[in-house]
Amino acid sequence: MRSNPEMPNKTPKPILNTSLPAHFRRIRIELAREHGHPEGDAGVAYVLIAPLAADDRIDAELWRQHREACRVTRLRPGEGDAHGHLVHRGGNGWAFHYDADADMPDEVGFHFADERFVAGEYVSINEGKKLHTYRVTTVSRL
Repeated sequence: MRSNPEMPNKTPKPILNTSLPAHFRRIRIELAREHGHPEGDAGVAYVLIAPLAADDRIDAELWRQHREACRVTRLRPGEGDAHGHLVHRGGNGWAFHYDADADMPDEVGFHFADERFVAGEYVSINEGKKLHTYRVTTVSRL
């Protein structure tokens, strides 16, 4: 099993939206066009709960203050949803660390610190040593 001393490996407790700063957003990203998916795939997606700064980038300071609330859900057709947390790695790196019951390795956001999470923008995620591009489809207030 993987371990991350910053995030416990357990099912997350529900977060009350009213307990979070107004900068928190629900972000949905869906698989963009790629080989095998010429139109992309809305069913291959992630939903993130994360704080965004005024420039629409992940707010590292608010993340530090509210780590437990920074969540990710991995959506795949025909599979159960995998739940985890958005975690900060050394430097400007960000990754998705999944809960123990998901039994999945971390997935790393490619240059997430530099990415703007705005509908229509593209971001990349390293999944099992393969880089996939996703399109930000919605960004909404909690």
